[in-house]
Amino acid sequence: MSISRHTPTAPTGLRRLAAGAGIDAHHHDEHQIVYAARGVLSVTTDRGRWIAPATRAIWVPAGTVHEHRAYGRTDVHLVGLPVEVNPLALHAPAVLAVEPLLRELIIEYTRDPDAGGPAERDRLLAVLLDRLRHSPRHPVHLPTPSDPRLAAVCALLHDDPADGRTLAQLGAEAGASERTLSRLFRAELRMTFPQWRTQLRLHHALILLAERTPVTTVAHRCGWASASAFIDVFRRTFGHTPGRNR
Repeated sequence: MSISRHTPTAPTGLRRLAAGAGIDAHHHDEHQIVYAARGVLSVTTDRGRWIAPATRAIWVPAGTVHEHRAYGRTDVHLVGLPVEVNPLALHAPAVLAVEPLLRELIIEYTRDPDAGGPAERDRLLAVLLDRLRHSPRHPVHLPTPSDPRLAAVCALLHDDPADGRTLAQLGAEAGASERTLSRLFRAELRMTFPQWRTQLRLHHALILLAERTPVTTVAHRCGWASASAFIDVFRRTFGHTPGRNR
């Protein structure tokens, strides 16, 4: 990642980002909740990339060097939290489910940080944190490989998520056996090759949907045999159909 700037306090508030805009690498001394109520936002660290539609928020622990990028016009709601406030005891980035009440709490808390008195703000934050404690984590994470053979295979699929070649076929181009690559996927990325490829395809799908690409086109560009197969995987992962992201 690029050189990181240090912003001690994690800001709370609303940032409106144009499609393709981003926030350069930086880190805070506090935790932060990052939620895109409109559009799709990615958070990238040296450990990989997390991406979230409007049913998910991203937890960024204190000290994590990260950068943001918006896909589609994106409303980014940021909640900064003191380092001692960690309701889920998370010490690595994570994607969290955002149910309707939590969504409204985040939007209200970040709409105008100067509105209301301290007591009202404290009550609102207390309820927000209580709802956050009930938010399940979701493995919508695309880890970054370090082994050059594994990185070469991942790069091939990043370039074309619809590439349907087997791991053995991809390995022949990257100069590694299927057995070696399978071991590396599990050891480095903590998932199997099919699991990683599905995550990659979902990440690309979210980006294309934010750009208002038709669902059927997204399905084929990302490697699903049919729109219905794509919709099924998307619904099971995000809890809603892909049409809601457009």
